[in-house]
Amino acid sequence: MNLSTPISQISRIGPIYAKRLNKFGIKEVKDLLFHFPSRYQDFSKITPIGKVGIGETVTVMGKILDIANTRTPRKRMNLTEAIIEDASGAIVAIWFNQPFLVQNLRKGLNVVLSGKTTFSNDSLSLSSPSYEIATQIQNLSHTGRIVPIYPETAGITSRWFRYIIKPLLPLADKIPEYLPAEILERNDIPPLSRALADIHFPQTLADSEGAKKRIAFGELFLIQTVALKEKLNIQKQKAPKIKLDVALAKEFVSSLPFKLTDSQRNAAWEILQDLEKPHPMNRLLEGDVGSGKTIVATLAALEAVKSGYQVAILAPTEILAEQHFNGLSKFLEPYRITIAILTRSAHKRTSQKIKYAPFKISKTRVAKETGEGKIDIIIGTHAIIQETVRFKNLGLIVIDEQHRFGVEQRARLLRGKSAIPHLLSMTATPIPRTLSLAIFGDLDLSLITQMPRGRKKIITKIVAPAGRTQAYEFIRNQINEGRQAFVICPLVEESEKIEGKAAKKEQEKLQKEIFPDLKISLLHGKMKGKEKEKVMQTFKDREADILVSTSVVEVGIDIPNATVMLIEGADRFGLAQLYQFRGRVGRGEHQSYCFLFTDSTAKTTRQRLKALITAKNSFELAEEDLKIRGPGDFIGSRQSGMPSFAMASLSDLEFVKSVRKEVESVLLKDPDLTSNSLLREKYENFRKEIHFE
Repeated sequence: MNLSTPISQISRIGPIYAKRLNKFGIKEVKDLLFHFPSRYQDFSKITPIGKVGIGETVTVMGKILDIANTRTPRKRMNLTEAIIEDASGAIVAIWFNQPFLVQNLRKGLNVVLSGKTTFSNDSLSLSSPSYEIATQIQNLSHTGRIVPIYPETAGITSRWFRYIIKPLLPLADKIPEYLPAEILERNDIPPLSRALADIHFPQTLADSEGAKKRIAFGELFLIQTVALKEKLNIQKQKAPKIKLDVALAKEFVSSLPFKLTDSQRNAAWEILQDLEKPHPMNRLLEGDVGSGKTIVATLAALEAVKSGYQVAILAPTEILAEQHFNGLSKFLEPYRITIAILTRSAHKRTSQKIKYAPFKISKTRVAKETGEGKIDIIIGTHAIIQETVRFKNLGLIVIDEQHRFGVEQRARLLRGKSAIPHLLSMTATPIPRTLSLAIFGDLDLSLITQMPRGRKKIITKIVAPAGRTQAYEFIRNQINEGRQAFVICPLVEESEKIEGKAAKKEQEKLQKEIFPDLKISLLHGKMKGKEKEKVMQTFKDREADILVSTSVVEVGIDIPNATVMLIEGADRFGLAQLYQFRGRVGRGEHQSYCFLFTDSTAKTTRQRLKALITAKNSFELAEEDLKIRGPGDFIGSRQSGMPSFAMASLSDLEFVKSVRKEVESVLLKDPDLTSNSLLREKYENFRKEIHFE
């Protein structure tokens, strides 16, 4: 047997168990070794039976004096009762519906039992304890030691995993160590083979912590190697040199109907300096909802176009693409720039070179004119990356709310041209420091930390079920004053599997029962693009008073007249999402409000929602979100294959820094990892596993 042996060839694993294990991605022996425990039970201390107390979790060892099956008179449940004795006393052990135990645990055998004690019928007993025959006390797997508890599935228990994995542990010695020995020594972490043994069957809890540290260190090392090598790779590429026209920048800023904040000016300066460099910019622009990221990107786009290059702006939704199209057309009207939009349902163009008036042209014509260089700025969803769209001279890509967009994707837009365009990513979801260092280490960072002058703070309140009527009355008063409101629901339609309000039913209820005299629209992700666009335009034109929606409004919707954001099932959303929802109001001159509705009484729910109220800014909120939910939920990495131990360690800034320092040291001496073939192979495989691009 070796590490590549299919699990179906392991004794006691047949086709049925193999199919169940496939749910965990376990197909070979090696996969079993990397199926780590999620927690441990400390059964290492054996307590004399005479000293056992009520309600304690204990491990005892003794001889079976008697064991028998009985049935309860009422529920006809099968009970297995055993009397266990040591030199200090005796105790009863009880198991439910496991009659086969009388065959395994026979009278006269010495056993070790671990479980919780209860007191009933005037006697002390162990309820459903883990058990093991005490033939060799040092080789116990399920009792009398630190016992690993694994992620389980139907038909496969932690006991079964322990039984299967323990005999395979000697094979861990055949797994090569890819981290240099000096790094292990410097950071006081064990080699991988020992870490694998200690993570499954540690002698002490300290051993398990050391093993977890080694696994996390290795995973973080690979994550940061991928990110930093990507940065080195980008710096090797040629990029269009977009010369900074200071006079043009000043003219544009002066033409704006508002004054830029110092943060916007600093961010714009960093971006414009990057555009002059001979290698591609790879910058992430972070800023609160409504902080003015788009206008900074517009300035960068203007400079690129006036240097003779095209610009592609990618938005996550068609609604936001349309919004960007309208906004840029307005701000760039004086500069004789041709702007086009291309999404599934929208394809039109404005040309200040001819006249300022959007007019529809076919998708084919948009693509053709882009390839001919007649369109300066093309805005759309990821439809832009399709094979049909080619660029004559693409110099800058701006992406809204997508951080990861690698060299390969940029090259796809260029179809073999020698220079790689500059990239500016924008996000209103601030990334905590540890995540920036580890996962987004290939990106340079620009921050907009100030809000535009005159922007009022949104009043946010947590509303219990009893306050619903009062909240509805408040919304009505706002609408009577000429304002509008959003109502956000977690679901589109009702579901038996998932609890939460459904947008369709909530819209019907509000229209018929609560606000029959008002106009209430519905928006959700299952609608077609044209439908969504029509609903949003209706709301923007004030032809609807309330918009009931799912999370489709999370990013970028700009309705200055909306002053109330009511979020149903607020506990169902992450803090970053709630922050985005709240940012849909407070964009005009009027005071705005956000009501967080929840039926949950859980302490963690109140803690999370209160953080939204007390956090001074989104950056502080992001750190709190990381603490409460963990990095896996924060960046959605549970869906992208990011390792769990690496995720857990991302809450420890100093640990992340120490790993980064080691990665930088290795790449400084050996950028292509040519002197460590094991590390290079591990890096290449890991890069594919986490879909880094």
